[in-house]
Amino acid sequence: MTENLIDYLAKFATPDRIQLFDKVVQERTRYLTVVLEDIYHSQNASAVLRTCDCLGIQNVHIIEEQNPFNLNRRVTLGAAKWLNLYHYNAEQNNTRAAIRQLKTAGYRIVATVPQAHSISLEDFDLERGKTALIFGSEKPGISQTVKEEADEFLTIPMVGFTESLNLSVSAAIILHHLTSKLKGSTIGWQLSPAERSSLKLEWLRGSIRSSDLIEKEYHNRLSGG
Repeated sequence: MTENLIDYLAKFATPDRIQLFDKVVQERTRYLTVVLEDIYHSQNASAVLRTCDCLGIQNVHIIEEQNPFNLNRRVTLGAAKWLNLYHYNAEQNNTRAAIRQLKTAGYRIVATVPQAHSISLEDFDLERGKTALIFGSEKPGISQTVKEEADEFLTIPMVGFTESLNLSVSAAIILHHLTSKLKGSTIGWQLSPAERSSLKLEWLRGSIRSSDLIEKEYHNRLSGG
């Protein structure tokens, strides 16, 4: 059913666009996912989304405690439309709600921190299972809830006088290193065929003008209406 609908909608997109979808979806992963906890500056959060799209990270979880999440479209350059964004903003403790959901989905919770006693990025073991990387707010960093709930703590080794990097820079370094390492491993990091089809359908719907009307016409034809 999904494949037939994809074939039908594909008639309304250019061959180059379909070819690009097929290429990009092969590089997408949910083995790694990103969690942004209460980010204050929209340009930082938006830059992380752009990095996720560029490096093939499909899911981003956005925790809103004190700071509402806002996209900076000049920074994302449309990256957000190709990602699955999950917002947590309806609970008394949205961070705990997000972590519980991720743990239920089989993710280990890894908090990114500047402390030297944490696991070094080069030594991080991807073989231990699916990983949710939490990046904390710019000034305070990760919350106490994350400190209590995290399974591991990850840091980028630094040799300068300053103790930390900009949030979006840290995310870019960590994600580039881990996605490169992941794709060079024997880990089954790619999306399943069903996930790839579902995502391709989602992208088609989002990029074809009046796709809802076209899809309605498709279903009417199937039902003989």
